Amino acid sequence: MREIVALPKAHLHVHLESTIRPGTLHEIAEANGLPVPPVSDGTSFDGFRAFADHNSLLRDCLRRPEDFRRIAVEFCEDEAAQGTGYAEVTFTAASHGERLGDLEMPLDAVLDGLAEGSATYGVECRVLLDHSRRRSAGRARRTLGLATAHADRGVAGIGMAGDESYPLAPFAEIIEAAADAGLHLVHHAGETEGPASIREALALGRTERLGHGVRVLEDADLVAEVRERGVPLEVCPSSNVTLGLAPSLAAHPLPLLLDAGLTVTLNTDIPLTARTSLAEEYARVRDAFGYGDDVLAALARASVDASFAPEATKERLRRGVDEWLASPVS
Repeated sequence: MREIVALPKAHLHVHLESTIRPGTLHEIAEANGLPVPPVSDGTSFDGFRAFADHNSLLRDCLRRPEDFRRIAVEFCEDEAAQGTGYAEVTFTAASHGERLGDLEMPLDAVLDGLAEGSATYGVECRVLLDHSRRRSAGRARRTLGLATAHADRGVAGIGMAGDESYPLAPFAEIIEAAADAGLHLVHHAGETEGPASIREALALGRTERLGHGVRVLEDADLVAEVRERGVPLEVCPSSNVTLGLAPSLAAHPLPLLLDAGLTVTLNTDIPLTARTSLAEEYARVRDAFGYGDDVLAALARASVDASFAPEATKERLRRGVDEWLASPVS
């Protein structure tokens, strides 16, 4: 087997606030006079709400510009160490801005950190701004405003995330405005809810990829539609297990998604909480399902192809994947 770290990869579904190093979390919490939140051991939460409450403790530790900048720089360093050549990192900018009374500061600091980290560690990064379906359309408009204002600094798009039992309909006007502004649209769907959530994301949401999408398998007609339209799935196996959405990695539906001819990309989602990394996720999938290097290379290519990277970046990474697969087995 070839070294997974050496495989050039694109990371398309990862939340910045869930990438904080445990040591950094400890230092930031103490510097801000806050209790240090417990770090998950990767075992399952008792439902999505329990995870969301835990995640809020992590996010609340981020208070100062230097906190946001630091985690962005360290994200780039950690991704480079995993063999990531391109990343689209999700950030809940408007939520942090409202919480701290300065709408622009968190995103400004993150973009500064990503620029520094990209230059230092060679990982090309873009940002997707997400908005919780549970929150107001007013905040979603502020998210859209931040995205359009910072598109020239690497904000590529927006998406609706969180509890899928809350519909997309209240955000229809904002979604249309984002599309008109040339922003990409990527929504979480088919993670905690079933086919109806995916159909809504495809139609009203105009999503270009499915954030998770694993529950597409519950409807054969929808599988055929997603396959024919070539809509990529951002699959995050360890996250699904940690959030109690799959009983184990061995029971994860990833092989069924591939067998159905769907476009599958491999991602971490919440690496701090799921106790994983992108290279580790590839290794776990390889070991759980007995996949060879050809399958890992195909997953890497799919992630590159599904990304919003410039074509020159895609070509560079594709060549790297081909060279990795052609290299001698160690």
